[in-house]
Amino acid sequence: MSPNQIFILLIIIPPAFFQSARGKDCVCDLKNSEPAFPDHKLTKVEATAKQCIRTITSEKMMEMDILVLGLQQRITQLDENMAKLENEDNSKLYGAVSMRIIDLEIAEIQNLLDKLNATTKGYNHLSIQTADQLEDMKDTMEDLEKFDNMQVVKKDRENQRYKKQLEECKDELEATLPPPTVLPGRCGLGRLVKVAGPRTYSLTVYSTSYTYGAWGRDVNPAPGDENKYWLVVLYTSNVYGNFIRQYSTLSTFLLNIGPIDTYIAGSNPTTNTIQGPNMVMYANALYYNCYNSYSVCQFNMTTKSVNTVALPSDTGYSSKFPFAHLGHTYGYTDMDFVTEESGVYVIYATTSNFGNVVISKVETSTPPVLGQTWSTSLHKRTVTNTFMVCGVLYATRYLDKETEEIFYSYDTKTNKERYDLRIHIKKMQANIQFLNYDPRDHLLYAYSDAYIVTYELVFQ
Repeated sequence: MSPNQIFILLIIIPPAFFQSARGKDCVCDLKNSEPAFPDHKLTKVEATAKQCIRTITSEKMMEMDILVLGLQQRITQLDENMAKLENEDNSKLYGAVSMRIIDLEIAEIQNLLDKLNATTKGYNHLSIQTADQLEDMKDTMEDLEKFDNMQVVKKDRENQRYKKQLEECKDELEATLPPPTVLPGRCGLGRLVKVAGPRTYSLTVYSTSYTYGAWGRDVNPAPGDENKYWLVVLYTSNVYGNFIRQYSTLSTFLLNIGPIDTYIAGSNPTTNTIQGPNMVMYANALYYNCYNSYSVCQFNMTTKSVNTVALPSDTGYSSKFPFAHLGHTYGYTDMDFVTEESGVYVIYATTSNFGNVVISKVETSTPPVLGQTWSTSLHKRTVTNTFMVCGVLYATRYLDKETEEIFYSYDTKTNKERYDLRIHIKKMQANIQFLNYDPRDHLLYAYSDAYIVTYELVFQ
């Protein structure tokens, strides 16, 4: 370790969760149960490193070289004067003068030797002192590296237990059950009765810069990619995107460690650009609305090739039939791609169906093809988002800034529709721009005003 290297150690201290009840409310107090990070030790290491930099400079290291050079010159001059003295008559005045000059030069040489000895001793002492300081700095940094307050697995288990207790507390206070939904008829999950959470709530590395985007996991991953997470942000006018960012785990996602970017196009907007925030990853391919068209794009993450399949020519795109509510329109959300246990579906609207929602199965071959299609009576502009579970389409609507409601379902097996569902989703931000279900963990993945959020689906 060199003296001009300063190390900075980042420690993330997780909160501990505690449950309490105040009247008819359930709260969760966040308290730090871990010892504080010893930042004074890190400050001391930084100060010592800066002191080493000030002490050992190139100018000071040149001081010994200058003394040695001066000594060499004096000795050379002394040799010349001694040669002159030998050629002179010692009985004359000139010999006495030369002897005096030689005495003075010998005195100066002795003075330079004294300075050189003193400098050598000083640098020996400085070398020993610096070595001790560097050893202390190394020991301190090793101690700081061992100061691990994360304890990810332990704290995650504790947090899950506290959250479960808090949810049970809320269930007891509510004392009312949500109405049952349509039976999926397959998958063995039973009826969807509740959306719990949020389970995850965090900003991305881009902070609040991009309010439209999507994220999640590959629903049908390749072996070894089961824990990967992907993220797409629409950084051009909240409409277009041209690259996918991937992380190896959720922890690396939240901490922005080792991201890998894969580009679909060189710029925006252009051919193959992602249009709108509703997209999904399935079998190592991203499915999304192709730029300025009524086509489905399939981008292979390995080969980086794009294949397309066209929807009916009267399909709405470029904000003709977007998701919306009375106070807001979610631009360029004409096509919503969703995943469930059997694969990928695309949700859209056509003029021939009077702007109502149409569901089409996307067969994930290369190139993709459209499979079975269902027409519904649900007008798309009354919906804020959709997702599917076990062949059942669910639609949400905006109630207020804090609550989204699952109000509608369509069972593709029985062709039955319902508009009387009242399952609430607690929002952390006012709008949800992306929503999709992952059958691997039964979580809803949401992108909400630049925040990434997950919710747990509870089945009866």
